[in-house]
Amino acid sequence: MADLLRLLLRVAEKAADVARVCRQEAPLFQLLVQEKTGDDKNKKFVQDFKTLADVVIQEVIRHDVGAQFPEMVGFIHGEESNKFENGLGESVTVTVCGTEEETATLLATVLDGNHTAASLLARAIHQDPATIDANTDGLSVPLSPSELGIWIDPIDATSQYIEGREEVLEEGHLSPSGLHCALVLIGVYLRSTGEPVMGVINQPFNHKDPAGGGWRGKHFWGVSFGNVNVCSVSRPKDGPAGGRGLSAVLSSSEKQVVKETLTSLCGPDKLMYASGAGYKILCVIQGLADVYVLSEGSTFKWDSCAPHALLRALGGGVADLTRSLQSSSAAQNHQAELTYHQPYIEAKGADRWANHGGLVAYRDCSQLCSIISALKGKL
Repeated sequence: MADLLRLLLRVAEKAADVARVCRQEAPLFQLLVQEKTGDDKNKKFVQDFKTLADVVIQEVIRHDVGAQFPEMVGFIHGEESNKFENGLGESVTVTVCGTEEETATLLATVLDGNHTAASLLARAIHQDPATIDANTDGLSVPLSPSELGIWIDPIDATSQYIEGREEVLEEGHLSPSGLHCALVLIGVYLRSTGEPVMGVINQPFNHKDPAGGGWRGKHFWGVSFGNVNVCSVSRPKDGPAGGRGLSAVLSSSEKQVVKETLTSLCGPDKLMYASGAGYKILCVIQGLADVYVLSEGSTFKWDSCAPHALLRALGGGVADLTRSLQSSSAAQNHQAELTYHQPYIEAKGADRWANHGGLVAYRDCSQLCSIISALKGKL
């Protein structure tokens, strides 16, 4: 497991490099801008570049993990399909090839012959990232890769990534929007039970390097299985609520009844809003908010698997909101924890992997109980 964690930290950093290159290199950035400008978009690009950036990152992770752990190949799932149609109507499957030149040639067919952009992307895909410093020595978990599956969200909060607002992160404060909300999420789950056992989160746009002006990232990770609970983030020292009352983060589009109920419970100054499901759960992990509540089934397994593992390592979790509200006792709340191994058979396409019952991400069970008690009978 320590070897798998080290690999995931490395491939997440490579993915973050690809995300940064797409914004920093002019030929690639122009393709992002085209995606942003709607009517002015180059009609040649049948598939938007935003999606190609997502797919490239997903396939890099799939390729590198599969190369080191071939027994996981059939169980590495992602948000995106890797099939594209270019301007000539040709169907192209995006994969990572054996050499940088071969990958560039393949990408050029998707990008309708834009060799400059294809070469820049291929270089980022094939370069080795800097070694990630993580204290994984001595991490011993009695699981083998053949028991595990992976969920990848290559760029969570894609709209923030495209919009590209460069907000400055203030230590200890949640920042509601901006590039920092865009995250690379890699979650590992147990195939037999679906429980999340490992998560890696990379925030490619955490801060700017004062010397060079380029973006620098930050990574977070956690492992939770049996008696092993290790996380790169520390639990807040002042206990669950720290005597300061409950705080919650929501989507700005959340139902009015949820907003009103949580305003009453937390107080208006403790109710916050932010972009991106992954970023909102990261805010809970970091202690910037106590809970994240979502009443809609608008997130997916790839959004929640990685941060769920970190919360478990900290003593918290991510519960299905609907099932928690239907539960007759707080003791059953653990049975409402999200799992990641089985599709929702009544749905089709991506919706098979939606978190249909909404969710509550929490760091402490008492916080979950407070939320469920407040919302019972309201939804």
